[in-house]
Amino acid sequence: MRSKIIATLGPASMNHPTMRAMVEHGVRIFRLNFSHSDANAFIPVVKIIREIENELDVPLTILGDLCGPKIRIGEVKGSPRQVDKGEAVCLGLADQRDKSSCEVFVELDMPELLKGLEPGMPVSLSDGMLQFNVAKTLKADALYEMTANNGGILTSHKGIAFPGKFHPMPALTAKDRKDLHEALDIGVNALAISFVQSMDDIKDIKDEIKRHGAWVPVVAKIERANAVDNIDSILSLTDVIMVARGDLGLECPIQDLPVIQKRLIRAARHAQKGCIVATQMLLSMVKNPIPTRAETTDVANAIMDGADCVMLSEETAIGSYPVEAVAFMNSLAESAEGYYLERLDGPYKPSRSSDPVKFLAYSAALMAQFTEAKAIVSHSTSGATARLLASRRPEQPIYALTPEKNVVPYLNFFWSVNPRLTDTALGSHVERVEQFIQGWDKFAKGDCVVITSGQPTPGQKTTQTNELKVYYK
Repeated sequence: MRSKIIATLGPASMNHPTMRAMVEHGVRIFRLNFSHSDANAFIPVVKIIREIENELDVPLTILGDLCGPKIRIGEVKGSPRQVDKGEAVCLGLADQRDKSSCEVFVELDMPELLKGLEPGMPVSLSDGMLQFNVAKTLKADALYEMTANNGGILTSHKGIAFPGKFHPMPALTAKDRKDLHEALDIGVNALAISFVQSMDDIKDIKDEIKRHGAWVPVVAKIERANAVDNIDSILSLTDVIMVARGDLGLECPIQDLPVIQKRLIRAARHAQKGCIVATQMLLSMVKNPIPTRAETTDVANAIMDGADCVMLSEETAIGSYPVEAVAFMNSLAESAEGYYLERLDGPYKPSRSSDPVKFLAYSAALMAQFTEAKAIVSHSTSGATARLLASRRPEQPIYALTPEKNVVPYLNFFWSVNPRLTDTALGSHVERVEQFIQGWDKFAKGDCVVITSGQPTPGQKTTQTNELKVYYK
């Protein structure tokens, strides 16, 4: 399987037999959701993951998903309360309740979110089930009257969204900063930041990780319209993006979501950054042993769009069939990948403006295609060469050898990349790769393998891929 599966852990799956079975069916990344727990609660889970990693000799990645700023309304009088289409509902700060002329008052104790709200702007509540438009400004930045576009039930403490509006608040909260350091202490390999709006949010979390004295890859969750607009600058700094379709579907017109997903996946591949597609992929499998036809098509389309990873959330966290959900996703991926490669008909060719290293990666993929090589094996200290190879989408699996322990889990986010920690006893990168090929039992005698590596030359200021070799075991 070339596409990577991410499984969210929860009450249904936080045990050794279930987690091991999920790895055997293709999971390479486990997601720990810090919205519902803290680092101390995850310590036993981290231990189990490392045990499974050793038992199966498969590098596994632990992704800590930070909560981000939760935007929820306060108490609603008479909750749950029916709201009728066309009804006037007031939205404002707590101290404006007595000044409201509406029968229904929605309290929001976050002044920065109301700042700059104007008539005509959309507002959604209850995960988008209730849609409003601002009708009047009763007090600037404090109290507004809204008109309901549809009827529905309004309850207290539900999420609220302001599609397309910039929120002058950082993505990283005080809780996130605390969770970040504690997550790194227990051995989390990657961190996801929620509600990213610009590259400043990525810089903030990277600086916080650096203050810990560590480096781990950052996953930018694309959940806001501003993030879609700023995707190129975000990709210039982040390591991976996640198309988080739940909140993104509230921020953007839901009919535009499929095209937005395709554009984000394409942008990530062009930047040689990993891309995860998430939310409701096999949601019916929370209660049912098989997915719906629409869900199977959704997963397959994400893979045929070129996603590096597909993620399961409730399906594996609280569902009745966590292993079955992973197994279905694995089989769907294998089927979709075959068609994807058939349609691709060879590796992606870089543009003329691309750097020489990208062309070398393309050449390696092309060479592997025409020699019918068993695999491409790369020595990649930082992981950059492996990312470049993955972005060309070769038919052959990519084995990425690196001497850096923190790069191994990072490379699990990339299409078809199988990361391995290399022995540094040999000084030559090519010798390390050849030693791996000779010792790897999946390569038979006489198999052709394409090798890429980077050994410094006298005129080279930095070490980067500069060698391509066709090797027969």
